[in-house]
Amino acid sequence: MIHGESYKPIIAEAAKMAVGEENIYERVFIFELLKDKNDPNAVAGAVGYSVREPKFYVFKAKAVLLATGGATLLFRPRSTGEAAGRTWYAIFDTGSGYYMGLKAGAMLTQFEHRFIPFRFKDGYGPVG
Repeated sequence: MIHGESYKPIIAEAAKMAVGEENIYERVFIFELLKDKNDPNAVAGAVGYSVREPKFYVFKAKAVLLATGGATLLFRPRSTGEAAGRTWYAIFDTGSGYYMGLKAGAMLTQFEHRFIPFRFKDGYGPVG
């Protein structure tokens, strides 16, 4: 049985150990990418705020990975019952990463892809 929600905590714990908890910022809403003043094709950081505390963050970086997820709720899933609430149908995948990338000058391609979970006997999941 494949359950994506059981893998995510395991991977998150390994990432915390590798990077160090002092270098992880959780519950920060990033709303703007900062362009590099010396290279107009590069992103040099990001700006965001805490969703729990009155804090504003400005991150500088040598490299930026935009990993906000897709836009999973553009279409209604065919899943029923408990499958409709699995973590691969994340409610926060709103497409905001597409917007930030586009605003920063990224070329957006392959929007014809749509996620449909593979179904098999006694299970379903984001595989294949």
